Amino acid sequence: MSTEQTTEKRQQGKSGAYAGAVRWIENLSETQFAYLLLTPALLLLAVIAFWPLLSTFEMSLRADSLRGASQVGEFVGLQNYTDLLTGKLDTVALPQPFIDFSQPFKSALIVTFIFTIASVLIETIIGFGQALVLDQDFRGRRWVRVAIIIPWAVPIVIQGMIFYLMFQPGIGFGANLTEMVGLTSTPLANSSSALGIIVLADIWKTTAFMALLILAGLQSIDRSLYDVAKVAGASKWQQFKMITLPLVLPTVLVALLFRTIAAMRVYGLIETVSGCTTVPSLSCLVVTTFSTRRYGTAAAVAFVTAAIIGIVVSIYIVKFRDSQGGF
Repeated sequence: MSTEQTTEKRQQGKSGAYAGAVRWIENLSETQFAYLLLTPALLLLAVIAFWPLLSTFEMSLRADSLRGASQVGEFVGLQNYTDLLTGKLDTVALPQPFIDFSQPFKSALIVTFIFTIASVLIETIIGFGQALVLDQDFRGRRWVRVAIIIPWAVPIVIQGMIFYLMFQPGIGFGANLTEMVGLTSTPLANSSSALGIIVLADIWKTTAFMALLILAGLQSIDRSLYDVAKVAGASKWQQFKMITLPLVLPTVLVALLFRTIAAMRVYGLIETVSGCTTVPSLSCLVVTTFSTRRYGTAAAVAFVTAAIIGIVVSIYIVKFRDSQGGF
């Protein structure tokens, strides 16, 4: 067989394989084709996210090794998790309690939930109002949008320093204001007041994120629906209740999902405003415990944090499915 004939057969084989692959893809259902397109992203996610998560879980099953070159000690199974949830590690290995209802503003889990619920709820309400305003056609709307986005563009460290200096006695007006209303003159030294300041700082920065996402959902609504509602004699409230809210609800749930995940991982804002010793969060607890070479305990806290976030995400997914009428 000549070289030209061999080359021709190879090309025919390649074209045949290509045609077979094309036919195979064409025979896929929409769901199967969607999963095929998602395969590279899922593989990348497995390498970047799931592998470190499994490594963290494996580390959490070992004891702390405070001496020697080894990072972790012997295998102890679920002992770290048992000690963490029963409070045995609060005074031994953890700089702040994981959960302690007697001092909620010193408890990392309770502080995280308070911060998440308060900040996300207020940001959603204010962001929804801003989105409704920006969805209207008025002169100077572009400049208003730019003004709303500016706080969101500020880096977290700069944001934290702004509020740190604002509530420093003798420097910012915030400390004088809290003293005038009968509160402490050193608000950043108190866990409860410092947590309120951190929530305020997060609302100042991240409300724009909620507003922009909700605005995108509002602008996707067909305007002819409002024209029909006006002809039918529907009031503004009825239009909002029957058209705006149901159609924008999926977008709101997506925005809530993103913000809740970010809020439950809060660390940089707390560290720059008051410090993790004053206002501990779950992420703060992981970082501070890790810095003391208690790698097994830190891994257990990190894995519990990931599990809590996973549960919250699952709840949001179920709610999103219900709002869509099922998948």
